[in-house]
Amino acid sequence: MQPVSITAYTATTACGVGRSALLQALTNRQTGLRPNDFGPSPLPTYIGRVQGLEEQALPEAWSVHECRNNRLAWLGLNADNFLEQAKAAVARYGADRVGLLLATSTASIGASEEAYSRLTEDKRFPEDLRRSTVHHPHSLGDFLGRVLGTRGPCLTTATACSSSAKVFAQAERLLRLGVIDAAIVGGVDTLCGSVLFGFNALELVSPEPCRPCDPARRGINLGEAAGFALLERDGAPDAPRLLGWGESSDAHHMSTPHPEGLGARLAIEAALARAGLSADQVDYINMHGTASQKNDEVEAGLIARMFPATTRASSTKGWMGHTLGAAGIVEAVICLLALEAGLAPGCLNSQSLDPVCGPQIRLDNEHAPLRIALSNSFGFGGNNASLVFQRGQV
Repeated sequence: MQPVSITAYTATTACGVGRSALLQALTNRQTGLRPNDFGPSPLPTYIGRVQGLEEQALPEAWSVHECRNNRLAWLGLNADNFLEQAKAAVARYGADRVGLLLATSTASIGASEEAYSRLTEDKRFPEDLRRSTVHHPHSLGDFLGRVLGTRGPCLTTATACSSSAKVFAQAERLLRLGVIDAAIVGGVDTLCGSVLFGFNALELVSPEPCRPCDPARRGINLGEAAGFALLERDGAPDAPRLLGWGESSDAHHMSTPHPEGLGARLAIEAALARAGLSADQVDYINMHGTASQKNDEVEAGLIARMFPATTRASSTKGWMGHTLGAAGIVEAVICLLALEAGLAPGCLNSQSLDPVCGPQIRLDNEHAPLRIALSNSFGFGGNNASLVFQRGQV
């Protein structure tokens, strides 16, 4: 696999809007989690809610796409000058030669929930929500395709929590095959009742801030986020690169990982093979690390078996929660920031490590020269993806 340049990237999370806010939160170990205040009957948990999203509004030209998910997409798209850089790429290559590869696990389902809660007497959606564009899984792609003016492949991926890691693999394949010359990849997911109460029904939601890899962990905190990246075949030497990707689908169980981490191992091995690297060349691993009992046990054990003690590993979900379909790209951005800043984040909120953890998993942040980072995203149903990134030349 020829490395692909990442010429622009951004993320908006509960830690703030854009890369600087995220890096500052990581460096200062400041969490964006807060007691749940979402919805008319909030569950007793913590959430990663993007501050001020309710005060945002789409420009009038895009009002037909108005919903929480698309508002967050617009907020994230305008951070770090990303919208301008993406439009410049469309102008440079031509609208037909730029792919738009997006990911979400819930799309704009929050708007559909609201519509059903406000049915009229004749059982119709209220007039302000009779907009088909916000009631289908491709709502995000439809909105952003119009905003960016792309006419190349436009795909929406929904493979649960691996969704916005898989778009990097899709982009590399399309670039390598010559179908496109550049790809805008992204992931956006917002809080909604279906997600909060659905995960609560699975007994996976923690009543306290999540504690990845801690023996006293009690489950996940849900969050919302938007992240985007621009991928091109060639970039400046100082641009970071996607060196490899790996995907697998072990289909072991609807919501529980394979007990030996078979699918996760296959994804990691494939990513390293495409990158032409061995496990001992990885400097930092951003774990999927949801703080659920089984995920952390299986993933930590796999890392202990596959990687040397010198590799640093952590879960960063203690900062913004589990952002589901946006988790892959948010944690890819964290890896890129880690490489750029020479910062390996630890596991925020965690006080000790589960005995299954090896020496790779760290509680505290560490400053070190990092060259290679691996990001893991493992979704329900055994949808697994791993990405390998390399720091740009300095």
